Amino acid sequence: MTDGHDHGGMRTWREGAEAVRDLRARRLDDRGTETVPIDRIAGRELAGPVSAPEAVPARSHATMDGYAFDATGEYPYDLVDAEVFPDDEPPSLAAGEAVRIFTGAPLPPAANAVLKQEEATVEDGRLSGTPTEPGTYVYERGSNVAEGERLFDAGERLGPKDALLLGDLGLDEVPVYERLSAGLLATGTEIHEGKHRDLDSPMLAGLVRSWGHEATYEGTVPDEYERVRDRIAALAAEYDVVVTTGGTSVGDADYVVRALEELGDVLFHRVRLRPGKPIAVAELPDAVVFAIPGKPVGAHAVTSLVARPYFADAGDLPTVSATMAADVGISVPGFAYAVPVTLADGTATPLGHADSPLSVYEDEFDPSVLSSSTRATRADGFVLTESALSAGESVDVVPYPVVER
Repeated sequence: MTDGHDHGGMRTWREGAEAVRDLRARRLDDRGTETVPIDRIAGRELAGPVSAPEAVPARSHATMDGYAFDATGEYPYDLVDAEVFPDDEPPSLAAGEAVRIFTGAPLPPAANAVLKQEEATVEDGRLSGTPTEPGTYVYERGSNVAEGERLFDAGERLGPKDALLLGDLGLDEVPVYERLSAGLLATGTEIHEGKHRDLDSPMLAGLVRSWGHEATYEGTVPDEYERVRDRIAALAAEYDVVVTTGGTSVGDADYVVRALEELGDVLFHRVRLRPGKPIAVAELPDAVVFAIPGKPVGAHAVTSLVARPYFADAGDLPTVSATMAADVGISVPGFAYAVPVTLADGTATPLGHADSPLSVYEDEFDPSVLSSSTRATRADGFVLTESALSAGESVDVVPYPVVER
């Protein structure tokens, strides 16, 4: 149990994400497994490594219709009286011989090249054509995958394209970890009494599901310490993960972090990210808890950047290059700022800037107000920056679909 309130000091968002990734690795072996067919692997995490049982392809074959021969020899070649189709066993070739072959057919053992039919000349049973090097139009044995090569790691999240390679390895099904179950709880008397709508829970449930896991909305709880604590404890006994919203700052009625300190170990509280700073991550005996700040845009930003690695093992964020349309200043150094932008013709317009359809700030980025503006979700992505941005500057934009899958 944590008895202080520093929790190791404020981390960068990348340090927070790395701590979450380490937490996932520690708890991965506690999850159950099941076997699924390869047409159902999208979004699932491998429960064990996959290595190639044999070389792929197991034998060399033609990638063009034409003639197969040993290209270390010289034209003309004597054509043997045979044709090789994909389901045939190829004939043996003597030195100086060639055989008619079709796309996908296995090469004779002595052949190492294919002359495509458009470049071939056959006269009196003898083949001539354009100069051809060994390996031409040949899918060579083991050129795709070497026997015993490690191709997938345990815990790796699979996508639809991975069915291609797994199928080529001869696998019809693979073992995967069971999906995580997440219980979502909104805190706050104003939400519990219906005075304010709970905007965050549907969004957070959607993120968890888009990352391949199960999410269940478990309602609300008012700002009363014992009720907050007991509700989190009850959900932690039922779910693998508990995701709370609200109550993560340092106000008198912000009880979530205090409850987590009593129930388990708070790994960290707050990251240097605006909006989204007051996230807390805790490890309880039976569950992991992500305590998400209540402002909608900040909740999305910090969850998709810091909490995501627990649900979807993720590396660096792919970006697209764009040119800033306006100056954006920052108020407090030492933070990363997630600046929402719209993209059009290679130009990134900060949504929230006075020159955009959403006028929240003029020159200096205002994460506090923007974090509450649901209109900001109409952005196409965001720019992560620790310094001011200038009009005309080249920036890297993280598209929202990157963090929502």
